[in-house]
Amino acid sequence: MQISIRREDLLKPLSQVAGIVERRQTLPILSNILVSAGGGELTLTGTDLEVEAVAVTAAKAVKRGEITVPARKLLDICRALPAQAEIDITVEGEKVGIRSGHSRFSLVTLPAADFPNLETTEWDLSFALAQRTLKGLFERTQFSMAQQDVRYYLNGLLLEISDGKLRAVATDGHRMAISETDLEADSPETRQSIVPKKGVHELSRFLEDTEDSVAMRLSRNHLRAEVPGLTVTTKLIDGRFPDYTKVIPPAQTKLITINRDQFRDALNRAAILSNERYRGIRFSISAGKIVISAHNPEQEEAREELAVEYAGEELEVGFNSNYIVEAVNALDSEMVELGLSDTNSSGTLRSPGNLATQYVVMPMRL
Repeated sequence: MQISIRREDLLKPLSQVAGIVERRQTLPILSNILVSAGGGELTLTGTDLEVEAVAVTAAKAVKRGEITVPARKLLDICRALPAQAEIDITVEGEKVGIRSGHSRFSLVTLPAADFPNLETTEWDLSFALAQRTLKGLFERTQFSMAQQDVRYYLNGLLLEISDGKLRAVATDGHRMAISETDLEADSPETRQSIVPKKGVHELSRFLEDTEDSVAMRLSRNHLRAEVPGLTVTTKLIDGRFPDYTKVIPPAQTKLITINRDQFRDALNRAAILSNERYRGIRFSISAGKIVISAHNPEQEEAREELAVEYAGEELEVGFNSNYIVEAVNALDSEMVELGLSDTNSSGTLRSPGNLATQYVVMPMRL
């Protein structure tokens, strides 16, 4: 195999694929990427056996062939070369030689035949939507995924197709994020797929903030996303996601409207003196104002007061400050609507008049 390629043509697809590869692997070949040359194209493939990325770029292939090379080392070499550099890659026995200008590198290879691939079956559902739309769904929900929970189905994000909507749901058992968008897909019944955490992160990483389309394909065990030059495939979590609709409060008797930026800043300041383990803060709500307070075992206290739109009865409730701050950060409206019923019921956060995205947070006893 012999390849000639410009540094800029190699760097972007190499970065996309190498991001899949874990630094520490039990199988040595999983630290490598598969490099295939032929037909004026260079194909790069990386996998960790859960997620696979395949990138294609234009290159001059003098000799066809394929080999695997260390992903991180090749990426670091490419990054360190000067802009607009021409790179020549040649297989030399059990090593691959990389030349650019007066620079010479030699990397150890492993046989391409040993490189694993995700065994995918036929796709039974396909749809397309704007990259910006899918990226937004992920960004508004993925922070609520569980972290290494024994309930493995919570260590991922639910994608649900139902009634012309694509809905993303994530929960760790203490808070839940829901966001949906309109979708044109031929799915006569509700379809649910749980995408693992790494799959969500990798999909979010390559999606761009554009109206360009991303083609999605679903099977029972896999999800695939395709944009020009890049295909990402991830395994799905085999499990049943809990009925999230039962967690959404049916009606909130108290609605408090707050300036988003002021609310976020006050929460961050008060949280400085909250208990470092539980991160608890207290909301004391009365007509026209909310008082945010926190204290810790060292008997230190913080108090913030904000003007709000509210004319109901007084109420006190406690929450984990991190959960509230992350939800507020994910909303992009000028004002935020905090919905409450009583001290022991979950609270909701959303943009006023927008039911497409909302957050449910369980209360804390303080």
